[in-house]
Amino acid sequence: MARHDVTLFGDALAASRLGERFAMLDPQALLRLAIEHLYAGRIALVSSFGADSAVLLHMVAAIDRATPVVFVDTRQLFPQTLTYRDALVAQLGLSHVITALPDERVLGAEDPENFLWASDPDRCCDIRKTAPLGQALQGYDAWITGRKQFQSATRAALPLFEAEGERVKINPLAGFDATAILAYIKAHDLPPHPLVAQNYPSIGCLPCTSPVKPGEDQRAGRWRGRGKVECGIHLGPLSAGADI
Repeated sequence: MARHDVTLFGDALAASRLGERFAMLDPQALLRLAIEHLYAGRIALVSSFGADSAVLLHMVAAIDRATPVVFVDTRQLFPQTLTYRDALVAQLGLSHVITALPDERVLGAEDPENFLWASDPDRCCDIRKTAPLGQALQGYDAWITGRKQFQSATRAALPLFEAEGERVKINPLAGFDATAILAYIKAHDLPPHPLVAQNYPSIGCLPCTSPVKPGEDQRAGRWRGRGKVECGIHLGPLSAGADI
């Protein structure tokens, strides 16, 4: 697949055309196309190393273990997530994991007591997650996310491709459901995140993540009672934090 065969950049219409053209590809084939052809050398996987992150990480490792994997360490994560990250990186042989960290000067000025999550969770996400990720993705034309349509009502219409300014966001597992996730994990003998067994199907920062009750959306435990459903990295084009 040559780059000139399809429009790779632009607005939502261009992203929609990409989705239509490659809608019949399975996730592994779509990832291979993106990593080896459409955005060769200019694409990264962004992973939280959360509840079912092993699926996408395994798929990418099977294509190229040197694919850049960006991990945002907000300094508020569960210790189990950090341990799980290290175990998966070693098991899958991932050789290019990039850890994005918040700016210590900003933390010192705005969140010196590590308690901003309680008074202003949106700003906390801005400085601990959104800005560091925006900085880490500078120079990439596309990035891969692990979002899925079944996770919540707000993601039910999630497309395969999205426009994000001049970058493209790819959601290869958009159509996967919980059964498909579990089947893949079992088929490839992938280790579960240790918090999954404690009813954490979606795992973010420790202060803002709680167990999910039967019948709730997978992301119901994120920012519970706050009226907040996303951290902000998927709400608009990412910047490098120049406004902070």
